[in-house]
Amino acid sequence: MEQGSPSVLLLIPAHNEERRIGPVLPAYAEFFRRNYDGKFQLVVILNNCRDNTMAVVQRVAADYPEVSAVDYPAPIGKGGALIEGLRLAPRADLIGYVDADGATEPRAFLDLVRHAGEADCVIGSRWIPGAVLHQMQSGQRRFASRVFHLIVQLLFGMNITDTQCGAKVMRRSAVERVHRDLCIADMAFDINLLYLLKRSGCTILEVPTEWTDKAGSKVALGRSSMTMLLSVIRLRWVYSPFKGLRGPFIPLEKRLYQKLRAPPPNPDPKP
Repeated sequence: MEQGSPSVLLLIPAHNEERRIGPVLPAYAEFFRRNYDGKFQLVVILNNCRDNTMAVVQRVAADYPEVSAVDYPAPIGKGGALIEGLRLAPRADLIGYVDADGATEPRAFLDLVRHAGEADCVIGSRWIPGAVLHQMQSGQRRFASRVFHLIVQLLFGMNITDTQCGAKVMRRSAVERVHRDLCIADMAFDINLLYLLKRSGCTILEVPTEWTDKAGSKVALGRSSMTMLLSVIRLRWVYSPFKGLRGPFIPLEKRLYQKLRAPPPNPDPKP
């Protein structure tokens, strides 16, 4: 049991997750009750759910008051859901997020929390020594992931091995420093977050994590990859000396997001 522990707010973005999220919520609530003496809150951020995800969350919340939900009926995307969820940062000392499928088990998330005194942001990594992968991604997904990592490194030079692992913990002060400038609503949100943290002078610690690839992914690899590529190019342009030249290209950018059936990004950050 941790002693004198900071309060923790865990966000779980969810889009049509009635089949997978049910076991995840009580597992986290029970684990933190037994192993963590700080205040623990878990908030599911529903995004354009058309199934019974909310009913599943409500059933769990009836037994575990630390579990609650916020519902956004519009298709705001995973990144958009996290941007909205991070508005709740004043509730806790540490704010983190994991995926709804349970790929990050509670003990792996608690390990990130235990490192929170060492950096402003602690992120789990599947690709550094010490990581434990119980079930690997398919070869196709691993290849796409590593190509995307190379593109991100070339564009941003952050020297982070695994930007996309869905397990991160941040100090409240770090969230408040960057939240207003977050603008990427799709799965490239993590790049947006980490780049802004780096720009603001926050420290980022990457630690090996325990992770299991889960069946039932709703990600369309080709379309998602193109959307993420579009978003990182947009982000790089927004934070370049040539930002002033973006105006004529914004309508084309919007059409591309629509064609990819992707959540549109938030407006560019204000100077």
